[in-house]
Amino acid sequence: MNIYDIAREAGVSISTVSRVLNNKENVNENTRRKVEEVLRRSNYTPSAIARGMVSKSMRTVAVLTVDIRVPHYARTAYTIEREFSRRGYEVTICNTGGELAETEKYLRTVIEKKADGIVLVGSVFNTLCRTPEIESLLKTLPVVLANGKLDLPNSYSVLVDDRYGISLAVDHLVSRGYRELYYLKDMDTVSARLKCEGFVEARKKHGLEGSGKYVLETSLSIDGGMKAVQELIRTKQKFDAIVCGEDITAAGAVKALLRAGIKVPEEAAVTGFNNSEYARICEPQLTTIDNKPELVAMLSVQLLTSLIEKTDAYSSCTIQPELVQGKTT
Repeated sequence: MNIYDIAREAGVSISTVSRVLNNKENVNENTRRKVEEVLRRSNYTPSAIARGMVSKSMRTVAVLTVDIRVPHYARTAYTIEREFSRRGYEVTICNTGGELAETEKYLRTVIEKKADGIVLVGSVFNTLCRTPEIESLLKTLPVVLANGKLDLPNSYSVLVDDRYGISLAVDHLVSRGYRELYYLKDMDTVSARLKCEGFVEARKKHGLEGSGKYVLETSLSIDGGMKAVQELIRTKQKFDAIVCGEDITAAGAVKALLRAGIKVPEEAAVTGFNNSEYARICEPQLTTIDNKPELVAMLSVQLLTSLIEKTDAYSSCTIQPELVQGKTT
């Protein structure tokens, strides 16, 4: 049965059936019960597309991330999906692999499907979304970047102060007497560059010279952390602390130190970043930086909902991370 059949059987107008389906208050209670009985008896399911055409909203949002398997992205995307679902929205989650072509493909798809808005999860979108083609796509609907920023109309950000987060790790290590600090830079995103800058600036603040040479490039993985530390040991570099931009790399650094017979934290300390499961399963448990992905997610949902529904004043915001003390410092 369609809405016309429902109206005819209930003896009411189509607009009355529509008001019942949308839980409007201006319906007589007896009339509402009569319409609801017909709906139950016919197992009527309203068309989301038709409802969207009437309301000018499909109640659908898209979340684009790099790789949902990465714990940090998973925690953020999961919280976004759950909170939007609670608010009555359907959520489409897309993995772009950090690729420009995939990002453009998914953006075109969600726009064609009339999504009401998009959340981009990851600072990599700072770079990916600066091409003319993608910028023109993003101008067509509300966009929120979780830990990113775009200078586009109807585009807002929930940022994490990554530079400050790494400076917290350096401050903590120096306060405990560590002086020969190295940084493992394991990515090449905007976030990774800000973390590296935070390390260099914090070293200078504490009067530790030669900051640039204390930054090592490696890969984002346990192997990446291990290989970087193994190279330090092989080349007989003097170090007593390793600062990492990600927990998984830090876990690899701890593993390499222990395999080499170097006590953690007595002879060398290690800090991670993200306060992820990797920090908790590492033994000893990592000292890490909590960049609060669940809070980022909740604020992103709140911001995008306000943009879609035009219910509140909205503006971009920045979150301050916190140091979480573990056993590696």
